[in-house]
Amino acid sequence: MSNFETNGPSDNEWEDRGELAWNEFDWEKYLREQDDVIHRYLAFYEQLKGKDDRIDEAAHLMGWDEDSWSADPSDTRETDESEAEAAPGAEINEGKDEPYTLHKNPIFISTKAIYLSLKRGWERIATNGTKVPQALALDLHASIYRGEEQAMLAIQALDFGDYAMAISLFKRALGELNRTFALLNANVVAKLPAVTGYRDDALPRLFDLREIWLRVMNECREELERPAEDEDEA
Repeated sequence: MSNFETNGPSDNEWEDRGELAWNEFDWEKYLREQDDVIHRYLAFYEQLKGKDDRIDEAAHLMGWDEDSWSADPSDTRETDESEAEAAPGAEINEGKDEPYTLHKNPIFISTKAIYLSLKRGWERIATNGTKVPQALALDLHASIYRGEEQAMLAIQALDFGDYAMAISLFKRALGELNRTFALLNANVVAKLPAVTGYRDDALPRLFDLREIWLRVMNECREELERPAEDEDEA
């Protein structure tokens, strides 16, 4: 992920669609395929659980190395081909003219996948009032969803090339992430075996989200500083 490039989609990305004209069925099929990509990333991520470099290894297995960390539509098409080679059973429709959408952004995919695992794990135990107090169940559930919402807004800003807004929104996402950390580390949790078990599994995932976002924020800051450097050289 250190090679992520913060180039947003081209201004003419929709013009590049050519004669593409999809109906509701086409879009539903496309969205289901993108859901499969999220689950494929999550499968790789779970296989690598316990490894220190799991987010980089998962990116490698998805074919996101080097210049693939880009929101540019042409780079995304190259990434799709790499995914097919890296993931057994993955199919690429040769010659299929697909548009670029946010769903193809690697930051979007990895963030959605990790949050999906966090939500699934919490929902499995939070519905049982004998294991999790209602107040904690609601507070943590809301914090997880708010963090994901802010992250999605940040990735959308990133995709449009608005790096300053992306940084601001990622900061908000990090603030909510810190709230999730605080809830999981509260004193009451030590007395709740089901929650401590969830916490042990969730903390590494939360740290991975923070690591991904901090890397992207750093790249955004470098992009924001680049024009000033070019002017100095001129």
